[in-house]
Amino acid sequence: MASNPNDEKAPATNSPPTDRESGPVDSVDTVVHLSKKEDAMHDEGSVEAKDKELKPAARQEGDAAAAAASKESDPFAHLPEDQAQLLRDQVHTPDVRIGVATLYRYSSRNDLLIIFVSAICAIISGAVLPLMTVIFGNLQGTFQDYFTPGTNMTRDEFVSELTSLVLYFVYLAIGEFVTSYVATVGFIYTGEHISGKVREHYLESCLRQNIGFFDKLGAGEVTTRITADTNLIQEGISEKVGLTLQAVATFVAAFVIGFATFWKLTLILMSTVVALMVCMGGGSRFIVSFSRQNIAVSAQGGSVAEEVISSVRNAVAFGTQERLAKQYDVHLTRAEGWGFKMKSALGIMVAGMMTIIYLNYGLAFWQGSRFLVANDVTLSKMLTVMMSVMIGAFNISNIAPNMQALTTALGAAAKIFNTIDRKSPIDPSDEGGRRLERVEGTIRLENVKHIYPSRPEVVVMDGVSLTVPAGKTTALVGASGSGKSTIIGLVERFYSPVEGAVYLDDVDIATLNLRWLRQQISLVSQEPTLFSTTIYENIRYGLIGTPWENETPEAQRERIYEAAKMANAHDFITSLPEGYETHVGERGFLLSGGQKQRIAIARAVVSDPKILLLDEATSALDTKSEGVVQAALEAASAGRTTITIAHRLSTIKDAHNIVVMSQGRIVEQGTHDELLEKRGAYYNLVTAQAIATVHETADDDDDEEAEEEGGAEHEVALLRKASTRLSQKGGRAAAPEDDPERLEQLGRTSTQRSASSIALAKRKQERDGKYSMWTLIKLIASFNKEEWPLMLVGLFFSIICGGGNPTQAVFFAKLISALSVPVTPETIPQIKSDASFWSLMYLMTGIVMLISFTVQGVAFAKCSERLIHRVRDRAFRTMLRQDVEYFDRDENSAGALTSFLSTETIHVAGLSGSTLGTIIMVLTTLVSACSLALAIGWKLALVCIATMPVVIGCGFFRFWMLAHYQRRAKKAYAGSASFASEAITAMRTVAALTREEDVLSKYRASLAAQLKTSLVSVLKSSLLYAASQSLMFLAFALGFWYGGTLIADREYDMFQFFIVFSAIIFGAQSAGTVFSFAPDMGKAVEASRELKTLFDRKPRIDTWSDEGERVDAIAGAIEFRDVHFRYPTRPEQPVLRGLNLTIAPGQYVALVGASGCGKSTTIALLERFYDPLAGGVFVDGREISNLNVNEYRKHIALVSQEPTLYQGTIRENILLGAPYDVSEEQIRFACQEANIYDFIISLPEGFDTVVGSKGALLSGGQKQRIAIARALVRNPKILLLDEATSALDSQSEHVVQAALDKAAKGRTTIAVAHRLSTIQKADIIYVFDQGKVVEKGTHAELMRKNGRYAELVNLQSLEKSG
Repeated sequence: MASNPNDEKAPATNSPPTDRESGPVDSVDTVVHLSKKEDAMHDEGSVEAKDKELKPAARQEGDAAAAAASKESDPFAHLPEDQAQLLRDQVHTPDVRIGVATLYRYSSRNDLLIIFVSAICAIISGAVLPLMTVIFGNLQGTFQDYFTPGTNMTRDEFVSELTSLVLYFVYLAIGEFVTSYVATVGFIYTGEHISGKVREHYLESCLRQNIGFFDKLGAGEVTTRITADTNLIQEGISEKVGLTLQAVATFVAAFVIGFATFWKLTLILMSTVVALMVCMGGGSRFIVSFSRQNIAVSAQGGSVAEEVISSVRNAVAFGTQERLAKQYDVHLTRAEGWGFKMKSALGIMVAGMMTIIYLNYGLAFWQGSRFLVANDVTLSKMLTVMMSVMIGAFNISNIAPNMQALTTALGAAAKIFNTIDRKSPIDPSDEGGRRLERVEGTIRLENVKHIYPSRPEVVVMDGVSLTVPAGKTTALVGASGSGKSTIIGLVERFYSPVEGAVYLDDVDIATLNLRWLRQQISLVSQEPTLFSTTIYENIRYGLIGTPWENETPEAQRERIYEAAKMANAHDFITSLPEGYETHVGERGFLLSGGQKQRIAIARAVVSDPKILLLDEATSALDTKSEGVVQAALEAASAGRTTITIAHRLSTIKDAHNIVVMSQGRIVEQGTHDELLEKRGAYYNLVTAQAIATVHETADDDDDEEAEEEGGAEHEVALLRKASTRLSQKGGRAAAPEDDPERLEQLGRTSTQRSASSIALAKRKQERDGKYSMWTLIKLIASFNKEEWPLMLVGLFFSIICGGGNPTQAVFFAKLISALSVPVTPETIPQIKSDASFWSLMYLMTGIVMLISFTVQGVAFAKCSERLIHRVRDRAFRTMLRQDVEYFDRDENSAGALTSFLSTETIHVAGLSGSTLGTIIMVLTTLVSACSLALAIGWKLALVCIATMPVVIGCGFFRFWMLAHYQRRAKKAYAGSASFASEAITAMRTVAALTREEDVLSKYRASLAAQLKTSLVSVLKSSLLYAASQSLMFLAFALGFWYGGTLIADREYDMFQFFIVFSAIIFGAQSAGTVFSFAPDMGKAVEASRELKTLFDRKPRIDTWSDEGERVDAIAGAIEFRDVHFRYPTRPEQPVLRGLNLTIAPGQYVALVGASGCGKSTTIALLERFYDPLAGGVFVDGREISNLNVNEYRKHIALVSQEPTLYQGTIRENILLGAPYDVSEEQIRFACQEANIYDFIISLPEGFDTVVGSKGALLSGGQKQRIAIARALVRNPKILLLDEATSALDSQSEHVVQAALDKAAKGRTTIAVAHRLSTIQKADIIYVFDQGKVVEKGTHAELMRKNGRYAELVNLQSLEKSG
């Protein structure tokens, strides 16, 4: 009963489901139930009658839905204005106008100061880059002067001129380093500081909100906002702001320099900017829309995968892995199509940008040469203009993505600030309201009418008046949805009633101080929520707001131990290795249900509250734990005002007053005995749950009387037994094998180890694969085997792309030396023809680049999408191939595996062809640039090559650091975010414990610590970023200085200098930038290692293998021979210890016993989810581990506690049970057998009705009956029922139980049951304890024995006391 113990129990969990969820069944069932007396109860006809009555109800529901649609605009329109307003206040959220200023709402004066300084630095550091072009141009001019005859510049003049210009480069480097360091640190610090404040205010505001607000939102959404949306805000106001300013400054400065130097050429070259904008704008529009489609389709596939993996036992049991994998593959194929389009668009866009660069060079030189010849401009000015336009144009492309971060931040902020500015109608932080001097504890409801704000069309309570006397226990019973839990929600003031009032000691609670009120009340709910800390801390939370909160730790510890003893928890806690300091894990998942519940009770009673509210505090437990917890509750409620709600009536027969509710009204009230006398609604509920106790002979009666007298001691002994047993179960106390008493019972000598521990020792541990890089690359390549021709094409064109840069270095140098010739009428024709020729060569290079980048982009896009598709498909199939043991491990939860399928598989593409293409491209560039340079001028080439690592490093680290900032910001807040989301998810518990202040102060502390550590890390990492921005200039300086000295000695001419310099420096620059585009290799290696481990894992029980003998038919005789078993994930905990069972074909067998005694394990072994460690399971005399597992499972059907339905129609869900094709007739027959056929036909779309994700659109009982139909459609010989009705309330249980009894005819049926009333008619009942059978026989025989079974029955029985 893990997730939601009663699907239809709407108000009890106080998250009112939609109309559809509770379905028309409840209401009609309730009426039918209460109106017919118990004579109809045992009559199966009534079930059909009931389903027939449903049909009109289903129709009405359809009409209601249509009406609801028209009311969509205002769901409260049908209510009187005052009531509508009251409900509106509980869910309404104001819309806040969001501007950029809003983001900075919480910035302090210091923040604004830092932002101001950082902004100035960012602008300066942006303007530095274009200044470099002026120096570059001047240097060229100096060279030209030196070589031109007639300017008689001496060597010394030349060198001093050169040195002063080179020093400018050094100054620029220093300026750039300082300014970009300050800007980065400043913006990141303020961004983090301000978004930390936003996070804090958001959590504070959430903790102030009323519960109705969360019903509307869902805790999930709040969690997303506090984790993801605040990160988006932080991104929008951190380093991105600096980068945007920097890019704008660069753009502006570049064009200012251009226009100042020579405006005509600058104006002509502006066309480059337009071309780039068009190329990037158009490209990114396609990319965004394709990517959106791709994400949407992948998400659908992901939800299919999540559904399947979260219910993997079901898929394994029915052998549906192949069919489900095909469903998943359909989504993958569609995702592949969109992904290919997206990556191709990206490839084409990059190709366009590369082309534009080359065309820009061509245009500049050609048009420049015209101006040069006309004596309008010098060559050095022309170079300055050309390079600054290039720099400016490319910085425009940096503005858009960073601006986008800001708009995203605004979008995210809108939702967050809406919540921050919301005024809560029921605000626990409000200091107003009365506080009473002393509290008696009398609670009174007067004419209360209640409607949940999230379901305005349903009136949950109408005209209820009820008095709960002080110090007495009042119990509420009734069908689910009858308004029991609503009363608790109103007393805690989670909601305000729309009419009437709730009084505490004759004071309307709406006038009392809310926090004070909640401190008088303790609540134990059905799903106890523990916080992720120690047991001690969890209980201590109960003291918040009470006088004991500030006592000495010793006094507190005393109280906490007392409370734990009262809650029957002290013993099991002290038996844990760390005692009270044991960490309970997230939401307490390291403890069993009974243990969590007892800690929750201790937390409730530790503050000695006046009023105790118990909302089905024991419904999620089995009989054994329930007995212990029930005793704890009775002890706790003594002398307090207690309101208790129970589905199991056995738990409340001692209450001072029992109130029976139906459909939001009180039907009758009185004590247990009075109500039984009345023979009314209560009597019916009791008989529905009662268990026939056999009074056979007089001796038996005497025995019973004797037992009743010894009842108290018997009960105490039983509790003691139960709690020690529990403490061993939870506390992993000494291995039971070592207990000498037990060893005697097992008939072993103490030296021997148990069969299972010996078997376990023999098992080999799975080894973690250490794979070499080569193995991983081979694995990834194997997925792209079919595409190798495409790969070759892509690689060939990558080589051509790589050659572009060195080629253009030759053109550049040729043009400079051609245009350096003094302009005279004789040289003009030559200058013109040279300029035209080399400019056309630029055009040619541009076209070649366009083609080769496009081809390689598209080719690799195809390969990488095919790769991702195949990897996902195979990974999913391999996951479904694993045995159940694999999914038991913590690291293989459904969420983890699903996210592995969606994200890790994409990372794998980082090892595929495109990365290889990138590497080859870079290598080509570097190798050809170096060889060219060495051939032309080796001295300068060697000096420049020495700077290469620095230049490449700069290009790479610049991008890597920016990515690093983003990763760091996300990671940093994961811890505090999960703390916050834990508090929000458990909002009711936080509110009931008035823990709001406590949560906030802890959150603040964790944020502050976070800010401190991240400041240190930013100070360090920004050094690297600033260095990567500035070292570039130093490399330029070195190149020019050494080249200049060589020129001074006339060793080199200008052509040699420029070809060497531009080939190496620009080549290295482009190589560094290209690296930043390459997907993350590290992630790829990690992901492919995980994949390889997954693919290599061969499960012990392998559904892919054809081994084992085939079984065509089985009779259904089952035998367990001395079976020992432990779960692989908990080897220290023996589950079965020598189990022996025999079941004849066609028998209906029931397995009963306390939880953890091995009942469900028996079923799992029969399904062959696991193999026993020792002993064997035999079917028809053959051991099942020798049979072919798929064939064998075809003869078995399983109906489990939580019915699993998949997205799709009812028909598709039922067909999943069939191992072969079945006719409509067979489907109909299976549905009739499962008592669901009439219901399906009454739906507007019949069998084609969509059931929603995990069947969410049906009620629990309906889902369970569809699951039974699915089990029956395969016509199994063996039917396994694992607590098939435990999650239902009495009404649905009846219908489903009738269906199960029908289904069991003519097959071997094994049923595990908590509720013993469901299995009285079994042919034979096996009672389990500690992994062995302790009693067997029919119900009557076992009752006569008066042993363990009778004890379980008496615990559950509702016999009239007295």
